[in-house]
This record gives sequence, structure tokens and C-alpha cells, in this order.
Amino acid sequence: MEQKINGAVKRILGWYGGENIGVLRNLALMLSQGTLGGTGKLVILPVDQGFEHGPARTYAPNPEGYDPDYHFELALTSGCSAYAAPYGQVAASHADYAGKIPVIVKVNNNESLHSTKNPIPAVTCSVREALKLGATAIGFTIYPGSAMKKEMYEEIRELGEEARSYGLPVVIWSYPRGEDISSEGETAVDVVAYAAQIAAQLGAHIIKVKPPTEHIEQAAAKKAYEAAKIPVATLADRTRHVVQSVFNGKRIVIFSGGASKGDDAVMEEVRQLHAGGAFGSIMGRNAFQRPKDQALALLREVMAVYRS
Repeated sequence: MEQKINGAVKRILGWYGGENIGVLRNLALMLSQGTLGGTGKLVILPVDQGFEHGPARTYAPNPEGYDPDYHFELALTSGCSAYAAPYGQVAASHADYAGKIPVIVKVNNNESLHSTKNPIPAVTCSVREALKLGATAIGFTIYPGSAMKKEMYEEIRELGEEARSYGLPVVIWSYPRGEDISSEGETAVDVVAYAAQIAAQLGAHIIKVKPPTEHIEQAAAKKAYEAAKIPVATLADRTRHVVQSVFNGKRIVIFSGGASKGDDAVMEEVRQLHAGGAFGSIMGRNAFQRPKDQALALLREVMAVYRS
């Protein structure tokens, strides 16, 4: 993997000056990979949905996706910055792709067979197992707002400490959920910004959140937004606010692609995210659920926006 350490990458690495050389090296690897290498932007292919939603809901729209090799090939051919997946999926293919693309191994995962208002994922992989797979970073999901938050925050404290000791950055999927958060509130601008801040406070080097809506969930937050006249009318406004909420933009914040939608909707969302200062997108179903030629075309168009 070629490293492209230029001004943009050096500037970002400077925000992580308290980290050890291994962490900085692996952050640099992701920021230097693929089409966006050297730009300070990232497009990552995540394929943890088979665990999260089940095989048919995940792969049936494009049956090639049942094969773990397909996703490595898609990430490589499209020029992605990294590929993210649970232990089992990476282990099934890693021998053929080791060293070809940075890999983020998800070390905890949830499933949808049991529904609860206060979810907590299970730790499904150790840091040592991730290292044996040649991981560039570990991925971990938290659900701010869940009654089980204490357990999740303590788990990532321990796993994050171990990961950093081996030079592995921590990527946190921060998805608010819980009995006191409405469905609409899970993507409310105040809640998404809060979730991103929590991930940063937990030591995340890269933070993944959902694109925020204009809704403001918390009454106390609504007063603060109105008093400070924080703009939230457009997705670009809201993206800018979320990025600012994470140490004034000094942590990498990327935004999920969400459920499958048409090309026009995907691209409009990406243009708004880019205009708001997003560091990139982490796009799964909107990529691998399309036929490969369509997925490649869409991912390349997304990358062209972030290069602009």
C-alpha cells in the first residue's frame, strides 16, 4: 500500500499528536489509500450488515455479495480507502488480500433477531485476533442513549487501550438508540452531534455517524440552538455543526450511507455532506447491493465529489 503523506494528511495527523507511531502510521495508511489517497478524505466500504440484518436482507439484492471475496474486490477495484467487516468475513478472505487494502475489523456486533429499546452489541473479536488478520484498525459500535451505555463505554475503554498499545486506531460507529430517544430523534441534529462528541471523548480516531436531520430532539438543546442561532436548515449546515462538535473538526468524522436509495438521492446527500466539511462517507448497502458495474460507477462518482 502506497503512502501519500502530503500537506492534507500531515495536517490531520497533527491532530493526533498524543498517539504512538503505530496509530499514526495506520491512520496515514487509510488516508493514503485508493482514489482519495492524500486528499484528507475517505470513502470506506463497510460490510457488517450480514451480521446486523441477516443474509437475505443484506445480499439477496445482489447475490454476488454472499461471497466474502466480492467485497474485497469491490473495495479494491473502486479505489476505496479501507474495507470494514466482522472477524468471520475478513478471515474468510484475508489470505488472498492481505496488504492490498487497509482493513477495519469490527470487534463488536449486534443482530436483529432480538429487538430491544436498549441495545448492546456483543464483543465478537479480540484485538489480538484482529491483529492476526492484519487489521489496520478496529471498529466498535456504541449506542448512546441506551440503558446499557455503561457497559459499552467501558468495553471500548479497555479494547481501545489495548488496540492503541499495538498501534491500531479506533473507529467508532456512534448510533444513538434507547427508550428515551424517539425514532425521529435517532438522527436529530442535536442527538447526532452529541453522539459524535461522545465517540471523540471515548478516544475514537475516526467517528461514523448518520447524516443528521433538521429535527431537534431535546428541549434543552432546542433552547441552546435557538439562542446561539445555529444553522440547521440544510444537510450542509447540519454536517458543519456535527464536524464542529467533534473538537472543532479535529477528529475525522465520516457519514453512513444508510438504506439503499436511488443514485440521485445518494449523490445529492454526498454533495451536501462534502459542502458541510465531512471527511468522507462509509457506504455499504448503497454500494454492494447494486450490480458491480453500477456500484463501481456510483462509488467513483462519490469519490469525485470528495476530490473536488
